[in-house]
Amino acid sequence: MSWGTELWDQFDNLDKHTQWGIDFLERYAKFVKERLDIEQNYAKQLRNLVKKYCPKRSKDEEPRFTSCLSFYSVLNELNDYAGQREVVAEEMAHKVYGELMRYSQDLKAERKHHLQEGRKAQQYLDHCWKQMDNSKKKFERECREAEKSQITYDRLDNDINATKSEVEKAKAQFYLRTHMADESKNEYAAQLQNFNAEQWKHFNNAIPHIFKNLQDMDERRTVKLGETYRSFAEAERRVIPIITKCLDGMVSAAKAVDNKRDSSIVIESFKSGFEPPGDFPFEDFSQNLSRTGSDGTISNTPKGDRDRDGAPGPRQDPKHPMSRTKNKLWLFGKKPKWSVKMAPSLEDFSHLPPEQRRKRLQQRIDELSKELQKEMDQRDALNKMKDVYEKNPQMGDPSSLQPKISETICNMEKLRSEIHKNETWLAEVEGKQSSRGDRRHSADNHHHTPQGRESPEGSYTDDTSQEHHTPHKRSSPPQPGQPNPDPHEFDDEFDDDDPLPVIGHCKALYSFDGQNEGTLVMAEDEVLYIIEEDKGDGWTRARKQSGEEGYVPTSYVEITMEKNSKGS
Repeated sequence: MSWGTELWDQFDNLDKHTQWGIDFLERYAKFVKERLDIEQNYAKQLRNLVKKYCPKRSKDEEPRFTSCLSFYSVLNELNDYAGQREVVAEEMAHKVYGELMRYSQDLKAERKHHLQEGRKAQQYLDHCWKQMDNSKKKFERECREAEKSQITYDRLDNDINATKSEVEKAKAQFYLRTHMADESKNEYAAQLQNFNAEQWKHFNNAIPHIFKNLQDMDERRTVKLGETYRSFAEAERRVIPIITKCLDGMVSAAKAVDNKRDSSIVIESFKSGFEPPGDFPFEDFSQNLSRTGSDGTISNTPKGDRDRDGAPGPRQDPKHPMSRTKNKLWLFGKKPKWSVKMAPSLEDFSHLPPEQRRKRLQQRIDELSKELQKEMDQRDALNKMKDVYEKNPQMGDPSSLQPKISETICNMEKLRSEIHKNETWLAEVEGKQSSRGDRRHSADNHHHTPQGRESPEGSYTDDTSQEHHTPHKRSSPPQPGQPNPDPHEFDDEFDDDDPLPVIGHCKALYSFDGQNEGTLVMAEDEVLYIIEEDKGDGWTRARKQSGEEGYVPTSYVEITMEKNSKGS
């Protein structure tokens, strides 16, 4: 059905209807705007909630319990869910709200154009009707005037007293009015014919065409509303798979909670490595008292006689193991200082219990080993590039890579020194744990024997997986320049205090600062004595002329070995 044929006389109502349609479209657009604002605020609140309950932590404070990890997984999934709500808001903003607002502006412009055309057609028809009505009124007026002149002429013509001139004048007036009436009649007929033609065009061509355009516009508006309803739903439908994955992730996180695993983590985290305390010995303080068999009174025997007659009562040996154990019963009694007040963090983690100290040292060794491997890879790459430059000088200057190579080697030596130092501490802890209650060597001078030449040989290898085979406690080498007559210690095979023999000498190619413990400071071109060869770890043990000993990088010196050094 067409508006032009059925509603040809409802221009004003169609004007109101089209305006209502645009108002309804804008109202729906406002609804979408408020909906996407809700989505944006919801997503923002979810992100703030996740941020609130997932604060930043350092690497050491990261939770390891499965319940905590699962909770943070839930928070991550919730953060992704908030992101999908933001996606919904963006889809609604661009594909629904934005489209509706643009289409509303287009509808307003189109409606205005069609209504202006309809008003112009109506104004033109009104103009034609006004012209026709004016010509009709003029024709009516001229006819009345002609009738009056005819009556006057007939009266004078029948009057015998009227003069001939009066009759002729009335006759001429009659003919004039009749002629003017005829002209008005013709003009009125023409205007009437024109108005009828324009009116037919108006109601059969102009108005149907305009109303058809308005009908098409209103139908397009209705279709657009249906499309935006679908887009409104599709914005939600498109994120449902991802939201489902987020919810599945939360369910998986819930399934990952393992109470047994958490219990084992608690044990691993707080296990001190101390042995449980033993039984307290019975301390009999009544052995110094002697009673008679009759009255049970205290004997008057002098103290000296008592000492001669009977041995004094046993006194608690301060070195008795139970005396030492007494202070460890801090679960029921006094806690050690490290548990009451946290001691300041030391480089060797000696403030921690043995088990925790071992874990921290092993963690640091692993991290340093990774850094060492990176430096070694960089050194190999630089050496390969240097070889390429030497074979093809046009590609680059080989000497330009030497400073970087030297810096990388220096970094490697520093890392090896750090690994060596930490492995020494680790061997000390493992030695305590594995030989608890066993022998303690050199108790008077508080020294413990290491495993051979453990420091560089067991630690400074390119393979970071090589560990100490027989862990023993070993004190870390002192800093160069400290007043220590023997900066290094020896294994059971080298219990003698004699210094190692000289097996060669070396010349320093570069200066070495010797900042790490156990290393030796040397200047460029300085000559040193070799007292122990490089065991494959990149370090050579040397001695200065002043008698100071320590390790130097093998790559930093030019070594000359003495003949028959083995015999010496």
